[in-house]
Amino acid sequence: MDRKKFLQTSGLLLAGSMMTKNIAASMSLTNDLLDRSILAASENTPLIDLHVHRSNKQSIEDIIAKSKKSGIHFGVMENVAPWGITNNEELKTYIESLKPYPVYIGLQPMSPGWSKNLSPELIAQADYVAMDPQIIPNGNSYGETIHIWEYATYINNPDAFMERNMQHYMDILTGDEPLNIFACPLFLPVSIQREYNRLWTKKRLSQIIDACRARKIAIEINDLVRVPDEQFILMAKRAGLKFTFGSDTRDEKTGRLDYCRHIAAKCKLTSNDIFIPEREIG
Repeated sequence: MDRKKFLQTSGLLLAGSMMTKNIAASMSLTNDLLDRSILAASENTPLIDLHVHRSNKQSIEDIIAKSKKSGIHFGVMENVAPWGITNNEELKTYIESLKPYPVYIGLQPMSPGWSKNLSPELIAQADYVAMDPQIIPNGNSYGETIHIWEYATYINNPDAFMERNMQHYMDILTGDEPLNIFACPLFLPVSIQREYNRLWTKKRLSQIIDACRARKIAIEINDLVRVPDEQFILMAKRAGLKFTFGSDTRDEKTGRLDYCRHIAAKCKLTSNDIFIPEREIG
C-alpha cells in the first residue's frame, strides 16, 4: 500500500474511531442524565409502592425488611374476590393482621358490586381502595369473561372490545362504591396491544380523566406492565389528578419501580402530584 492510500485508510479508521468514541460518549452522557433524572424523581417524589401483596413467597415480615433496606414505604393490598376477602369476618381479620406493621392497608376489589356484603365501617378502616379494570364480563362476542393479563385472552373484534372495555371503565369510575386509586389503566390484552395508539383515542382518554377528576380518583403508574404512557400521564397531570406507584408484586420483585421513576422524571412529577394515604405510618 502506498503512503497516500495508507494515510487515507488511516484517516478513515481514525475518523471512524473518533465517531465511535463520540457516539459512546453521547450515549454515556444520555444515560447519565437519565440516571440523574431518575434520581431527581426519587428525591422529589415520595417513593411509596401501594400495590404489594402478601403470598406464600412473601410474608409481611419480608415486606417490612425490604422497606427498611430500600427506604420505600409499602401499601399492602388484599383482593376482595372469591379467592380473597368475601365477608366482614375476613375483612376484619385482614385489617387487624396489618395494623401492628408500618404499612398502609389497602383493598383491591375485582368487580363492581364488591362492597354490598361488607360493612362500610370496616371498609373505612382501610387506608385506600384501588381497583383495576382487568376482569371484563362479556368481553368478546362469545360472551367470555376476559382476564386482561392472560396471554391467551381472545379478542375477535378490537373495536367492539373497546366499546365494552370503556363501559367497564365507567362502571368502575362512576359508581358509588369507595375508590381512591384506578389501578393499571390502559393495559390491553396481548393480542391487540400493537393497536394501542389507535384504540386509545384522545376522546377515550379524556373520558377516563374526566371521570377520575369528578371523584378525585388517583391514577396508578403500574411498573409491572408499564402503564399508563406519557401522553395519558401528562393529560391527567394537567387535569390536576394525583398519581401512585405500584410494583404490582407478591414476591422478591416487590419495590421495583424503574418504570415509575423513569416516567415520573420524564413527566416532571413532584410530591404535589402524588397521592399519599392520610394515616401516618412509622
